[in-house]
Amino acid sequence: MKISLRDILITLLLAVAIFFLIRTSVQSFVVVGSSMQPNFQDGERLIINKLIYDFRQPERGEVIVFHPPSMQEEDYIKRVIALPGEAVAVKDGVIYINDHPLNEPYIKFPPAYTLEKEIVPENEYFVLGDNRNNSNDSHYGWTVPRGNIIGKVCFIFWPPGELRLVYYPALLNK
Repeated sequence: MKISLRDILITLLLAVAIFFLIRTSVQSFVVVGSSMQPNFQDGERLIINKLIYDFRQPERGEVIVFHPPSMQEEDYIKRVIALPGEAVAVKDGVIYINDHPLNEPYIKFPPAYTLEKEIVPENEYFVLGDNRNNSNDSHYGWTVPRGNIIGKVCFIFWPPGELRLVYYPALLNK
């Protein structure tokens, strides 16, 4: 069987095309710190869907990876809590979205802080870490511009014993 230069070039071009397709659609991410405990642990490796928000907007409850407004060279992981134009407040350990309490079955402890009602700016998102009392997040006065979002967390692939899809529960009881 004789392999021609043409066959080698076609195979090489296909490999490069597949590589770039994968690089533009998914990315790996390593969790650093405890801000997303108990759901994501320090050192876990995740797969992020980078294309999903090209087709739709982020939804409440989704865990996203993004560049925080003040540190563009870093990547953070947090949960989307309030959407553009919504009112968010924290009182007596409960988060309120447009005056409706948020159902948060995924947190270990409720927030020990208060946040007066504020409106999330257009095209920005209010995000919190699941470890509410140990997270640098939107309760410190910043929101995430849509353009800073890298993608949605879909899958945990490391360590091998923690291999799983990420579950997203309904958060608002209306």
